[in-house]
Amino acid sequence: MALVCAISNEVPEHPCVSPVSNQVFERRLIEKYIAENGTDPMNGQPLSEEQLVDIKVSHPIRPKAPSATSIPAILKSLQDEWDAVMLHSFTLRQQLQTTRQELSHALYQHDAACRVIARLTKEVTAAREALATLKPQAGLVAPQAVPASQPAAAGAGGEPMEISEQVGMTPEIIQKLQDKATILTTERKKRGKTVPEELVRAEDLSKYRQVASHAGLHSASVPGILALDLCPSDTNKVLTGGADKNVVVFDKNEEQIVATLKGHTKKVTSVIYHPSQSVVFSASPDNTIRVWSVAGGNCVQVVRAHEGGVTGLSLHATGDYLLSSSEDQYWAFSDIQTGRVLTKVTDESAGCALTCAQFHPDGLIFGTGTADSQIKIWDLKERTNVANFPGHSGPVTSIAFSENGYYLATGAQDSSLKLWDLRKLKNFKTITLDNNYEVKSLVFDQSGTYLAVGGSDIRVYICKQWSEVLNFTGEEEEMPISCEMFVLYVCHIGALTFLFLLSMCRPYRIGDWSGLWRERAVPDLCRNGQKSKVLQFVEKE
Repeated sequence: MALVCAISNEVPEHPCVSPVSNQVFERRLIEKYIAENGTDPMNGQPLSEEQLVDIKVSHPIRPKAPSATSIPAILKSLQDEWDAVMLHSFTLRQQLQTTRQELSHALYQHDAACRVIARLTKEVTAAREALATLKPQAGLVAPQAVPASQPAAAGAGGEPMEISEQVGMTPEIIQKLQDKATILTTERKKRGKTVPEELVRAEDLSKYRQVASHAGLHSASVPGILALDLCPSDTNKVLTGGADKNVVVFDKNEEQIVATLKGHTKKVTSVIYHPSQSVVFSASPDNTIRVWSVAGGNCVQVVRAHEGGVTGLSLHATGDYLLSSSEDQYWAFSDIQTGRVLTKVTDESAGCALTCAQFHPDGLIFGTGTADSQIKIWDLKERTNVANFPGHSGPVTSIAFSENGYYLATGAQDSSLKLWDLRKLKNFKTITLDNNYEVKSLVFDQSGTYLAVGGSDIRVYICKQWSEVLNFTGEEEEMPISCEMFVLYVCHIGALTFLFLLSMCRPYRIGDWSGLWRERAVPDLCRNGQKSKVLQFVEKE
């Protein structure tokens, strides 16, 4: 008869007997029970390990369970074991898959962290380099007074006073610029949080059509509308500059000329309408910038800031200062209230003409293009060149800053359009255009959604994807597409606006007039002496 443990009811491997209850136990089990309770498990009387008496027996043979005494019972036992193994294997596979996913996620996070660290390290290095360039650079001419000519007193003919004296950037002016920049930056960040609900969709751009045509604004003997701008406070008023040396203010609704402003001795290549005053500005290769009164129909001031033809004009956001660039290699910053040149700077190391100029949206920096294919970024307060963007292979013809202030678009006579990141100071996108395509005008819309390009045709790109969403090539028979086309393109909250300024054989188009935004015009690039000179307006269907 086999001994059976009173606790486990199994045959013990090391049997022992308790003198207290005379029961047989497995030694390891009874020792654990005594260590925990100190009593006999059968009658509860005190018991210690020393009292246990080992039983010497031969190696016990465990009897088979009654359930394994038949073939069907054995098969069932094997099936149960197989099922348990399969379930355990399935659980292990699930755990393995979860572990793999966790490991993959951890590796991805590690890789992303390494990339972020590398990018931040690169940006820190770039920021340090940019900071180093803020120091005055060798070869930059500090503002120097241009020899002042004797002011011409206004005579009986009402000739304006000509002023060329530099008075310098006073602390008051610098503070005024800084305060305006702070306001503009805050407003821009608020606008940048949401896309305007009424922003026109890309698919709607193709629904613009011609609705009116106006001719005879400029002289037919010297044809050509070379510059255009709109009055921001009254978008019915159109400002144009022509090859006939005249500046014309035209009322679209009344379909009549409001004022013809004469005084330039050469063609007018740049015009700007003041956003809040009845004043317009014009520039010409005759080396002058003129300030005109629309109400009086006369020139109130002539700013002689340059000794070469004026190639670019941009109005500061305060509405009180003008930026100009010239073939004399200088850029100038002038006060429109007094007509005085506040500062005038050049980069003697470059030694080439400036071809265009444009203020950054916050007004503290600006960009200039050069004839040797460089784009230069300048700090207005310090009057220093803080960054250069080489990359084009021809003279820069136009530059435009995006409304968010992060991107700069540039075009040149190399059939390419380049996009630059002002934060990283590098070119991140180059759009190669058709052969012999010369970009003549660039402008971002106010929401930063679209970029328009004017050249041999008019193209509109959607930002970020930088894919073309619209191409105007002039399908009308009377509008051959061989000549150059200039474009000013704007999208303002509530409406989408196109301004097409075309050369001799192409009309000037304006679309959907509500909520227009002002932008400077582009240089003259007439071809083959073509004579067509018409104003046309297009709007959304």
